[in-house]
Amino acid sequence: MTAPPAPDVVRSAYAQLVVTDLARARWFWADVLGLHVQYEDAHVLCLRGTDELTHHSLVLRTGDRAALDHLAYRVRTPSDVDRAEEFFRARGRPVRRVPAGDGTHGVGDAVRVVDPLGFPVEFFHGIARAERHIQRYDLRHGAEMARLDHFNLCTPDIPAAYVHYTSLGFGCSETIEGDEHELYAAWMYRKQTVHDVAFTGGAGPRLHHVGFATHESPQLLRIADILGSLHKEGHIERGPGRHGVSNACYLYLRDPDGHRVEIYTSDYYTGDPDHETYRWNVHDDRRRDFWGHAVIDSWYKEAVPVLDLDGVPQPITEAVLDESAARVGADGLG
Repeated sequence: MTAPPAPDVVRSAYAQLVVTDLARARWFWADVLGLHVQYEDAHVLCLRGTDELTHHSLVLRTGDRAALDHLAYRVRTPSDVDRAEEFFRARGRPVRRVPAGDGTHGVGDAVRVVDPLGFPVEFFHGIARAERHIQRYDLRHGAEMARLDHFNLCTPDIPAAYVHYTSLGFGCSETIEGDEHELYAAWMYRKQTVHDVAFTGGAGPRLHHVGFATHESPQLLRIADILGSLHKEGHIERGPGRHGVSNACYLYLRDPDGHRVEIYTSDYYTGDPDHETYRWNVHDDRRRDFWGHAVIDSWYKEAVPVLDLDGVPQPITEAVLDESAARVGADGLG
């Protein structure tokens, strides 16, 4: 029997996170970082960036403990929602149809699955529209975040992640590999940038971070200065710096519940059909920071749990490979 075709994924669309205090989360994500509030009630907050025309790119909902509720990808047509359901049912994965009005506010008919890596993932096409704020300079503040860029996921099996997302039609822009070409990390894309999703080797399934793009690198310095001036510098985890992988400038922050967000800018185009994967050696300390700055232990070791379709935390499996143990040798290459 022929396997059902994969849905045509357009891009990473939104993340839904569980937070324990919605008021504190609103302060961090909207008041300080500058995401625009599109909808809110006593239990849910929907936010979006300046450039985004869709209803939201981040949803925060209240719960007992910080976790990833689900990730979401937009698909090209309504029929691709059906294809997503068929694709994952054929692979024996947990699948749940979510009719419009029964799921996340503003989202139309959707399918939620637990993918082979253990992550809760939604596929949808229809979503409410929003006013574009790209030239509303009067509304901009904080990090002036423009749009959702990517998800970064911790998984103990990077090859399995690569195979699964390749089956969904994703390309691979960059990898981190060992001397025998064993995979430590991979960056994969559908939109024509470095990634929609990246996989970091580690205990999982866990959410490492959500990445938001801003237009200019000075915004990274500005948000760090703002947090310092508020005596909230403890929310800064790592950076500012420049990645080797992606070439992007970065700043990593932690929200009041410990969710990690990357403020990200200045990566590159991946839309040519013959785009080749760039492969970094795990012993090259420029891979995670192009200037060679050491990566702090929390960045490698800490991440938030993910939920199944019934809201139960997924069991976590330890990783075999440990990228954080790689060190540069005397010759600079390990």
